[in-house]
Amino acid sequence: MNKFSVWFLMTFMFLAHSVQVSAFDLEADKNIKKGQKFLNKNRKDKSVIEKISGLQYQILVKGNGTVRPKNNDRVTAHYHGSFLNGDIFDSSKARGRPITFNLNQVIKGWKKGIKLMVVGDKFRFFIPSHLAYGNQKVGQVPPGSLLIFEIELLAINP
Repeated sequence: MNKFSVWFLMTFMFLAHSVQVSAFDLEADKNIKKGQKFLNKNRKDKSVIEKISGLQYQILVKGNGTVRPKNNDRVTAHYHGSFLNGDIFDSSKARGRPITFNLNQVIKGWKKGIKLMVVGDKFRFFIPSHLAYGNQKVGQVPPGSLLIFEIELLAINP
């Protein structure tokens, strides 16, 4: 390859990457605006509680526990996650078995939300993109997406 070919190839690769990044940024901006509009409307619902972080939630079922999980605890939960349009993208319930994980290994919205719960609680969380995957596309989750999770806390294992 001559110098011009190398320069052309490098320029093309840079521009192709820039276009892809710009497309993700545009999609993220669009999704963030949709999420903000939803959250602004949602906060008017008297059953919705909002934290300073922007996390919103509803208490669907009150548990009988008295202990809340801490950052390094391992917890077991049933959940399903959906988009604003109601499409479910992940569900332990659909798989028929709960998930056990370290609380410090999940998205910020889960970490902040689950620490509000006691065993037996079932909450619906409305997680803005900055507490989820941000502007990244992760699996089926588009960049900038607000995510909705129903989570039932089954156990806390310190």
